[in-house]
Amino acid sequence: MRRTITTRIGILAAVAMLALAQPAAAKQADDVSPRAADGDAYFEFDYPPAPDKFIFKLSDPAKIKQARDILSGAERDRTHVMGRIVKRPAPYNPGWDFTLDPASTSFFEVAIEVCDASIRYVEDHLDEAGGAFLPGGHWCPWGSRLLREVHAPTG
Repeated sequence: MRRTITTRIGILAAVAMLALAQPAAAKQADDVSPRAADGDAYFEFDYPPAPDKFIFKLSDPAKIKQARDILSGAERDRTHVMGRIVKRPAPYNPGWDFTLDPASTSFFEVAIEVCDASIRYVEDHLDEAGGAFLPGGHWCPWGSRLLREVHAPTG
């Protein structure tokens, strides 16, 4: 019983740390690319050594700029993708039954282990996400690599 309580306390602490790690949604960067102000942007990442690729949407101009800075090499520290999963498919992310909430998506350098999982593992255990697996639905794939910006879906 002591182990169960300790595990639950650890999970709650991890969720609290994730919430604190998220940048303030209201904070806007002063230096925002004019392209970012035009609307949503879509980016693709992978999780080596798996061949799977995942596309997510960003709507915040500051986050779009940060993603573009990662791709250009201007940002070298906070380069891994994290956010809260949404358990439904998105037309811009074919092949997966989940996506990331654009409002919660951000970039990190280091994160706690409880939110790490590969793309395929999340898909295969989606029904468990939000409980002991990915508490609060927070996903921070440690090995994620931003690959490229992709065109907005048409139609």
